[in-house]
Amino acid sequence: MSGAEGSQDWVAAGLETLAVGGIDGVRVEVVAQRLGVTKGGFYRRYRDRRALLDAMLETWIAGRMDAIHRQTQLGNETPDLRIRGLIRLFDERMNPQGLSIELAIRQWARGDEAAAAAVAKVDAVRLERVAALYEQLGFSKDDAEARGVILYAFIFGQGLLLQAVSPARREALFEACADALLRKS
Repeated sequence: MSGAEGSQDWVAAGLETLAVGGIDGVRVEVVAQRLGVTKGGFYRRYRDRRALLDAMLETWIAGRMDAIHRQTQLGNETPDLRIRGLIRLFDERMNPQGLSIELAIRQWARGDEAAAAAVAKVDAVRLERVAALYEQLGFSKDDAEARGVILYAFIFGQGLLLQAVSPARREALFEACADALLRKS
């Protein structure tokens, strides 16, 4: 980089570093090296490492909130089609770096109050939006909340469990899981 890197460049590089090495790997020197600049540029933008970490969390929250709202809007779809679409979205766009960032932030949240608050905020909106879709399908509030938890557990878990599964088998499993998550029994 030419030294013209901006705050968002540092945040993006910080998130990339987080995805690869966890929170302990997010050090000023490491992020500067990833950007190809010296540490001096960092201190022109941030007072300390914690300020960068806070900016990374803010960026992650904003990105997740935007994605959640887009992914759960009905548009012309029915709630069951939107839920199936949400499942399909995660099947078709399995993003290894996104999943790595998600997992790294969750690991970070185990020992950091700010990261824990960020995860709680994102999860609350995720679950609220999906539960609302289930409620529109006629599920009770309690069942809708439980199915929302199961849906997101599946969405994130599949990225860890189904990596070696063939695309055809994976598609069949996703369809069967979608059927199970929408079935009223």
